[in-house]
Amino acid sequence: MSDLSSRSATHRKGTVPLPVWLAAVAVILVAVNLRPGATSVGPVLAEIQSGLGMGSVQAGILTALPGFTFAVVGALAVMVSRRAGIAWTIALGLGVVAAGLLIRSVVASPVLFMILTVLAFAGMAMGNILVPAFIKTHGGTRTALLNSVYGTTLAVGATLPLLVAAPLAGWDSGGWQLSLRVWGLAALAAFVPWILVSVRSRRAVVQTDAGAGPTERLRITSSRTAVALCVYFGVQSMHAYVQFGWVPQIYRDAGLEQGHAGLMAAIIASLGIAGGLIMPALVARAPGLHFYIAGLATAVAAGYLGLLLAPATMPWMWALLLGIGGFAFPTALALITARSRDPRVTAELSGFCQPVGYLLAAVGPFAIGALHEATGSWTVPLVILIASAAVMAAAGIIAAAPRFVDDQLRRRPA
Repeated sequence: MSDLSSRSATHRKGTVPLPVWLAAVAVILVAVNLRPGATSVGPVLAEIQSGLGMGSVQAGILTALPGFTFAVVGALAVMVSRRAGIAWTIALGLGVVAAGLLIRSVVASPVLFMILTVLAFAGMAMGNILVPAFIKTHGGTRTALLNSVYGTTLAVGATLPLLVAAPLAGWDSGGWQLSLRVWGLAALAAFVPWILVSVRSRRAVVQTDAGAGPTERLRITSSRTAVALCVYFGVQSMHAYVQFGWVPQIYRDAGLEQGHAGLMAAIIASLGIAGGLIMPALVARAPGLHFYIAGLATAVAAGYLGLLLAPATMPWMWALLLGIGGFAFPTALALITARSRDPRVTAELSGFCQPVGYLLAAVGPFAIGALHEATGSWTVPLVILIASAAVMAAAGIIAAAPRFVDDQLRRRPA
């Protein structure tokens, strides 16, 4: 059993804790830029295809890039932060996001457009992994507050492009480029303050454990809590991307008009803002989380069951249930910081859980779509999704138990 946690607070060499207001501003600036690069594409995908001469296969690849890039690059973020520090790596990620999004909005080649999209998503992946460690480093007694700020701003950043894409795209014949470019400008606007934040916090390096020599690394898989949290994060991510990708079509196949089906999807997405506000506080303060974890999984299963049995009868009810079940995402993010003591462990845990989650987020919608095509109905896909909610509940209950990953870790040579 490791005594890592007992030494963590006294060995953050070079770290200058930020005032909570400055840490909150920094979290807002980065969080609002971690989703628009992905969600801004969908509303103008047809215009992108027309403007770039992009085929349907290329468009399909484009929609799958966020999950795959987040999974692959996210696994490397902790390694980079060991060299550059947490804050500097996040700042670097924002710079990469700004460059990728701005340049892709002016290119005429579909291949180059996708390469620059991957570049932008790579920068977002660094923020996805390291913001929880940044919060752990600078949050102190306000960690739950910063988690709420983070989760809420992520949801806002995902929703804003859906609201402004159409007005911006209709500005002129090249409006789809403006619709994409504005998010590159937003990332650029956040990059400069983050350079200042990085200078202010200096090198909050992930290597914070005095007990681990330079030739040792944490064996994160030796923690039962970490493995359970990885499964929980992965399954809830799969549900989220399946819902964004297929639930509107499920509603339309049930007879709802396009606008009505889109409204149901908007209900699911908008509830993420409420979840970001509520769940981090519950994770930090509730003596037991089993009831909440089981309740969220039950809401997910009930929403899918409604879509299976009576999708057009009370469509708003099923959207509401799925949206409430989506509170699992901010819960998983909050557990990453709540079930770790040392920022190094937080970063390692985040770098373990999130790549798996985003890989499932990329594969899940494909699998569900393939099942639908193979069976000719939504019955089998929905039954499988209902069953996976039980897996999410079991993993979440184990992950939420009042134990720290730090105390379960073993070490291995580098």
